[in-house]
Amino acid sequence: MTVNVDVKTFPLFINGKWEAASSQETFEVLNPATGELVARVAKGNEADVDRAVDAARRAFDETDWKDMKPKDRSKVLYAISYQIAAHAEELAYLEAVSSGGTVRRIGANDILQMVDLFQTLAKFVEEYEFSETLPSPPFPGPAHNFIWREPIGVCAAITPWNLPMVIATWKIAPALAMGNTVVVKPASYTPLSTLKLAEIISQVVPPGVINVVTGPGAEVGEKLASHPKVDKVAFTGSTEVGRKVMQLAAGTVKNTTLELGGKSPNIILEDADLSIALPGSLFGVFLHSGQLCESGTRLFVPDHLHDVIVENLVKLAGKIKLGNPLDPASDVGPVISQKQKETILSYIEAGKAEGATLVCGGNEAKVAGCENGHFIEPTIFTNVTNDMKIAREEIFGPVLSVIRYTDVEDAIKMANDSIYGLAAGVWTRDVNKAYEVARKLQAGVVWINDWHMLRNDAPFGGYKQSGIGREMGKHSLDAYTQVKHVHTSMVPEAHKRTWYGLLLSDTAE
Repeated sequence: MTVNVDVKTFPLFINGKWEAASSQETFEVLNPATGELVARVAKGNEADVDRAVDAARRAFDETDWKDMKPKDRSKVLYAISYQIAAHAEELAYLEAVSSGGTVRRIGANDILQMVDLFQTLAKFVEEYEFSETLPSPPFPGPAHNFIWREPIGVCAAITPWNLPMVIATWKIAPALAMGNTVVVKPASYTPLSTLKLAEIISQVVPPGVINVVTGPGAEVGEKLASHPKVDKVAFTGSTEVGRKVMQLAAGTVKNTTLELGGKSPNIILEDADLSIALPGSLFGVFLHSGQLCESGTRLFVPDHLHDVIVENLVKLAGKIKLGNPLDPASDVGPVISQKQKETILSYIEAGKAEGATLVCGGNEAKVAGCENGHFIEPTIFTNVTNDMKIAREEIFGPVLSVIRYTDVEDAIKMANDSIYGLAAGVWTRDVNKAYEVARKLQAGVVWINDWHMLRNDAPFGGYKQSGIGREMGKHSLDAYTQVKHVHTSMVPEAHKRTWYGLLLSDTAE
């Protein structure tokens, strides 16, 4: 069906207010399922970044926001969670019409995950050890010593288009929990839900604590990453762009958290329950049309089970219903854009050219009522070797590479033979065996008999070129603080202190 959407113009959100871009320019946001114009959004520039950063700087430096007691900050986080729940329908709609994510997934997962994240961190804040007292050792002398954790300051959050709301909250929630202020730069394909989220959050925090500047990454994103008044940058996106963010942040030696690309290995062991492993593996790669950084895009299968696994994967993949994201019956929506669709199709052609066998999908899909949408059939390749382009590079689309292995050590070796190390999975009836394999996998998260199961009380992030640092869990709170050591000597006389004789040879009173 075709959904007619009233076209609304979204300004920037700065200092608790809606503000027009300095240039007065806007850009268009299109529905990837239909090609229809959804909204016009303010096209920010460097001057707008300066305005937003200045607002965030004032809120941090000149208000008592950063000094709020943990118990009171916990109440703020709970209040934000209630606001998100209250606006769930509007947030889900804005997300679906711009990102192509299905309302079924957004409503049943994304909204709940965001609510739970703020509530989980609200609990953690009250338990967090902001101050630690050290013992008083004999050297260098009697003293009181404390370790204090304090907020960093102004944090820039640069977010991607695949899960705009969820990934924005991975950065916003811990930043606010620790007393920082935030400027968000959302992806230009999907800024709507983030702008609404900022408006919601602003109802319970002081002006300037949360700001959003929309616009081109090359202008807005780069300005934020290099801005001298920004103290931290948190970025989610491709490894290529992550390298650029690191270079920009290095100019002022900023604290950085990077959650980057993946080419996650998924290993089916010989004793796996295929009635769980096969649909689970498809869930791992085809959710959101494969546009998730932790998707299990390389499936390693025992050589002697290869044919039966592939046959049943193809049958199951044929049952996936592509459709309008606003239709609750749709299993999978479109990819984000014409450009992304062309990129994915080029990878499919590369796979065929290198000798992989296409056994399922591989084409642009036509969906009734969404003739101008960007849909791609769930695609499965066999006869893939681990050195092929489709097995090495992140495609960010619904493409699965099935790779044979001879023994478990062979599978582990191929799984780790990648520049990425974001996620991995193991399917087996023997949990102890799974733990042995998990120990050897170079990945920030390993799922056993499951996939995509991210917890708000557990860290998420990658090994190798999949990123730096961790998001979610208590580890995320550490990433939004800086550590201060405070030393107070308890030796009253100067000449009795350890340092006195190191500088002054005459130690007489």
